[in-house]
Amino acid sequence: MAHRLPLRLLTWDVKDTLLRLRHPVGEEYAAKARAHGLEVEATALGQAFGQVYKAQNHRFPTYGLSRGLTSHQWWQDVVLQTFHLAGVRDAQAVATIADQLYKDFSSPCTWQLLEGAEATLKRCRKRGLRLAVISNFDRRLEDILVGLGLREHFDFVLTSEAAGWPKPDPRIFHKALQLAHTEPAAAAHIGDSYRCDYLGARAVGMHSFLVVGPEPLDPVIKDSVPEEYILPSLSHLLPALDQSAAPGP
Repeated sequence: MAHRLPLRLLTWDVKDTLLRLRHPVGEEYAAKARAHGLEVEATALGQAFGQVYKAQNHRFPTYGLSRGLTSHQWWQDVVLQTFHLAGVRDAQAVATIADQLYKDFSSPCTWQLLEGAEATLKRCRKRGLRLAVISNFDRRLEDILVGLGLREHFDFVLTSEAAGWPKPDPRIFHKALQLAHTEPAAAAHIGDSYRCDYLGARAVGMHSFLVVGPEPLDPVIKDSVPEEYILPSLSHLLPALDQSAAPGP
C-alpha cells in the first residue's frame, strides 16, 4: 500500500537544482573582458574554464582551504588561468577582470531561479517539512539566496567551504544531519548530480531525489535510479514524496 515517506527534513543542492546562471560562464567572462577593452571569444573562454576549473578542483579541493587559500583567491586564480589558456597574456588586466567577476557572481542579478523553485519550497514548508541547503559552493551563496528571496525558506545553509568537505563526502551530509538534529532515515536530499547528490545522500542512509530535467536520461541513471526518485522538474517532488518508497540502492 502506498504511504508517505516519514520525512522531517529536506536538504537541497542549489546550483542547477534551484537556480542557474543567466548566461554561460564563457559569455559572462567575454562580456566583462569586452568592458575592459579585451576581445576574447566566449566559446574559447568557456572551454578553457571547464579545463581550468576541473584541474583547480583536483589540485586545491574545497577552495584550497587546507592549503591556506581563501575562496576569493581560489577563484581569482581560476579566472587568471582561464584567460591565459584562452590566449590572453595581460595578467594585470585580467586581475582587474577577475575581481569584478567575483563581485558579479556574488550578485543575484547573475542568477535566475529555475521554474517551480520558489513554489516548491513554499509547498514543502506548508507541509511542515524543515528545509536546508547542502551545496558545493563558497561563502557567497548566503547573499545570493537572500537576493533571490530564497534564504528565508531554509533553516541553515551549509556550503562545502564552511563544512570543509564537498559532496559526495559523507561528512558534509552528516554535518547537516547533526545541525538539523535529524536521523538519516527522516531526511531526503534533492539535487541534480547523480554522484554528488543522489549517491552521496544515499551513502549515509538518507533518501534522495535526482532532478534530471526534460533531456533523455543517461543509461546509467536509468538503470540504477528507481523511477520514483527521478524528478523531471521540481513540481514532481511533492507527488514523489507521497509515493510508496523504501531506501533504494
